[in-house]
Amino acid sequence: MHERMPSERKAITHRFTVGGHKGYLTAGLYDDGRVGEVRVLLSKEGTLERALLDFFSTAISTALQHGVPLEDFAQKYRGAHDPLGGPTSNPQIPLVAGLVDYCFRWLELRFPRQGELPTEGEE
Repeated sequence: MHERMPSERKAITHRFTVGGHKGYLTAGLYDDGRVGEVRVLLSKEGTLERALLDFFSTAISTALQHGVPLEDFAQKYRGAHDPLGGPTSNPQIPLVAGLVDYCFRWLELRFPRQGELPTEGEE
């Protein structure tokens, strides 16, 4: 099953700092509130990390659109270590093992159950 994202969609963009690295995480939503697209943009232009995060985001988004639940990714990548880990700007997630760990922990907090729209005004 492949469920394409609508041409126009709602999205939530979250600004973060992890291990001193600034970036943005955007969750694109289907009309029913399910996450169908994840994009991670690191402020370090032209770096290998930024390129790899773009590839990773595309792979996750493709899998979500083919029916892999967000919860499966969160379970798999929670605690994943990478060189960009460390303290964060988010008091709900003060320290992470890596940037991928942060992204999926934030997605878990923001979308505790697939299909549930986030609360207005939360970051």
